[in-house]
Amino acid sequence: MFEELKNESIIPDLDENIKRIEAICNDTSDLLVNRFRCGNVNACLLCCEAMFSTAMITELVLHPLMWVPESINDAYTLFDFIQNKLLLSADRLEVTNYADLFRTLNSGFAVVIADGIPLALSFGVQGFERRSVGEPSSEGNILGSHEGFCEVIRINMSLLRRRLKSPLFHMELFTLGTECKTDVCLCYMHDRVSKDFIAQIKQRLRKIELEAILTSGYVRPFLESERAHIFDSVGTSERPDVVCAKLIEGRVALLIDGIPFALTMPKLITESFQTLDDYCFKPFYATFIRLLKYAAFFISIFLPSIYVAFGVHHPDMLNPTLMDILREGEEKAPFPLLAEALGVLLMYEIIRESGLRLPRGVGGTVSIVGGLIIGDAAVSSGLISTPMLTIAAVSVLSGFVISDFAPQIAILRIVFLICGGLFGLFGIAAGATVVLFNICATESFGYPISSPISPFDLKAMRDTALRLGFRRLQKGNFTIKKLRSGEHGDE
Repeated sequence: MFEELKNESIIPDLDENIKRIEAICNDTSDLLVNRFRCGNVNACLLCCEAMFSTAMITELVLHPLMWVPESINDAYTLFDFIQNKLLLSADRLEVTNYADLFRTLNSGFAVVIADGIPLALSFGVQGFERRSVGEPSSEGNILGSHEGFCEVIRINMSLLRRRLKSPLFHMELFTLGTECKTDVCLCYMHDRVSKDFIAQIKQRLRKIELEAILTSGYVRPFLESERAHIFDSVGTSERPDVVCAKLIEGRVALLIDGIPFALTMPKLITESFQTLDDYCFKPFYATFIRLLKYAAFFISIFLPSIYVAFGVHHPDMLNPTLMDILREGEEKAPFPLLAEALGVLLMYEIIRESGLRLPRGVGGTVSIVGGLIIGDAAVSSGLISTPMLTIAAVSVLSGFVISDFAPQIAILRIVFLICGGLFGLFGIAAGATVVLFNICATESFGYPISSPISPFDLKAMRDTALRLGFRRLQKGNFTIKKLRSGEHGDE
């Protein structure tokens, strides 16, 4: 539809123009058509109901138009006077086709058309209802900012600009989606990102031919490599300060209208173990927290599989005390160790998903009931052993520490559990090798996501597993540009 309207110029005759506009939108009820006479020219003000601010359209458009002299007799002179003598809105556009007319009209602009000119003037007077800037829900912190992105792209752009006042900070606004024409904004530091990198991103975005862009999941597959990969190569964040930190390091961010998250490229796997609070604490404590997160990641994935592998294939590797505890716990359990572990982990995923999707008031109740059933009734009835429930609980709680990897942890935990139950420690080692190879082979626009660990970069390690003080971090600004392994990305 939009592609066809791009080639259709605005009709100069006012009556025919209004008829054509109403025909295109099928006389939709939210289209407001207000005819008026400006000078000695018949004109019309178009706007979309509930998308504009009454105060702004009155102050910026209606009142100024009252000062148009009566001596103006043609539409060309009228539009020239409006453009050069009246300030009106600071955000104004000249529209020559119906595709741009409807895109601006449905974005909250007020559109002025006149009799005798194939042109329309659009003025930004947006005033639709929106969620205000609030605290991020998934990236909490203690000492940092409590501002998070909202659903309006221009507000999100201002949140970044307020923190990066440098003229080298560049934002490119364009649209995606053949029907919805969703606004998206590409953000980067001009001096820290190569032109080739930006060209690759734009090339991939041009491949998107979807009718609508309703969430970031519509765009991410086009920005990621087509090769099979376990971990994401495009990151997300709902914190403006975190996005600014990534931009300063030479990354690129993509804002999408209607989505309170920013996509960041490239994403390195080590980023998920870092938080903004790491830079508020003392270096020794921040380093301790990061090492704790790495340990929690491995515990959440490998602990159930190692427990089952020892119990089924390698009981001789346990000391007598642990062996007695395991034997006593599993004597009354009616299921094999592997089936028991799978049942507990799958039941947890069911409870987590139901608690997440249900309304908040009911979701908490589901979690409590699920915990009582599994934690108390299942153990008391002998369906599940106490050691197995303890191992599963520790694994699940460790996974909460790295919430960014929640989907990968849930799947890898079960995959390694099956490998350990069927083949013992050898199966776990083989599975870990496959995952490690996949991580090292995954790239994001030529940047290995395993950087700076593999390939190793000593300078980048100052803020990876360790976190040195700012007196040392400020010496030699680090950017990810030199971590790139190739000139043409991963396709």
